[in-house]
Amino acid sequence: MARTASYVHKGDPLPSFSLGLTNSSQEEAATQEGASTQEGGMEKTLETPKLLKQLGDLVEKIANSGVKAESKSPQIQKESGEESSRKIATSRGTRLKKYADGSTNEFDNVCTLIAQDKYILTRMHLASLKAESYIEAEIVSTMCLILNQKNDERFQEEVNCLPPDIVYSVGCIFSISFVISQLLHNMAIAKHPKGELISPKTNKEFRVEDYPMFISFIDAKKLTSHRYIFAPVCHSNYWWLWLIDTRKWRFYIIDPYHTKCPADERKDLNKFIGYVISRMRVYAGGAPLKRKENEKEIRAPYVNISGQKTSYDCAIYVMKWLELIEPENIKRAKYEWDNWTQDEVDHYRVEYASRILFSEMNKDRAEAIRGSNAI
Repeated sequence: MARTASYVHKGDPLPSFSLGLTNSSQEEAATQEGASTQEGGMEKTLETPKLLKQLGDLVEKIANSGVKAESKSPQIQKESGEESSRKIATSRGTRLKKYADGSTNEFDNVCTLIAQDKYILTRMHLASLKAESYIEAEIVSTMCLILNQKNDERFQEEVNCLPPDIVYSVGCIFSISFVISQLLHNMAIAKHPKGELISPKTNKEFRVEDYPMFISFIDAKKLTSHRYIFAPVCHSNYWWLWLIDTRKWRFYIIDPYHTKCPADERKDLNKFIGYVISRMRVYAGGAPLKRKENEKEIRAPYVNISGQKTSYDCAIYVMKWLELIEPENIKRAKYEWDNWTQDEVDHYRVEYASRILFSEMNKDRAEAIRGSNAI
């Protein structure tokens, strides 16, 4: 069996910067010329810890360079003042700059992604890619948007990735943590706290139309035409992946840690997620995932798959699986593959920072290039 980790990114070319990240076309050429790479190995121009430190320096430099943009991304209500800064500084270990008005630079813009609309990443979001950190939901959403624009057969014809900002902010439940809670309290989570179809707070059923701030990021054409829907979901800082085959009407949950549903609460949540995705598809002009009342009873079995070795890498697995999982290879609710080493997983954090900052979709890409060259 071929090692999945031998996957080489073929999307937006990445400049060969001092950050230690190489152009994907250069990697392919080196492989074709017989460069010695062990099966499943990954060539690194620098050790991963050093790369992660340089990533932090790069984010720091870009954030301090004054990159500003009018945010059209879904607005997140921030915790106030000192509590917000203390939580971020403690959990990220980042160097916070304090302004004269008492605010800090954790929410300074560092990346403006031009997708269906502007999508803004702040210093805090990029800092979550540091080693042993829980990754912000906005990073996963950004990779979904980048992959959906990727010029290859998988994403142009077969797979549509639903950004989790849409999926969980519109229709899921979370045990709140600072990493993602600010986006959720103001959206459907507060209205459907246990995945109920009828909100106990508003006494109304879920409607996509009630969340106009997210609608602009839905790619209606791909959501209705592509065979597969991949939808990352997060709960209590933990990520898993919904996979839907709209041709055979099959549903799967691919979880980096669990091979079966861990709790009844999760069953209700997943049933609600299925309904939300189905409603989104109808809103986009497609057919529901199931007809009539059955749409509210969509159930997806868990796939038996080898997953993460730590408590904080689930988002890395989910983002990589968006590109690597072949649904037709799911046999009897089992997916056979060769898992990554922890060093490979750590290195993917650097890879994602590179792919985001140096993406052609990033309006602030030139600033990232200048910052990387300076480092």
